[in-house]
Amino acid sequence: PNPFNPRTEISFELERAGPVRIRVYDIQGRLVRELATGAYPAGRHALVWDGRDREGRAAASGAYYVRLVAGDRVDGRKVLLLK
Repeated sequence: PNPFNPRTEISFELERAGPVRIRVYDIQGRLVRELATGAYPAGRHALVWDGRDREGRAAASGAYYVRLVAGDRVDGRKVLLLK
């Protein structure tokens, strides 16, 4: 769901296996959390962001940008955390 509280699911599909990196950034472009890094098989996948930063602290309410990099594909979407 978007907006979400306290967690949201990030789903993606890969046409072929390969490296994937999914990161969450705040609206100033600062890294908040890395959700995935590594090789994934082809197919559908889903990860959950629990609204916490890298230190395990609850992130503030506001807009965040989720960025997926998979091979030469770069995709992103805005999510809104409301408390």
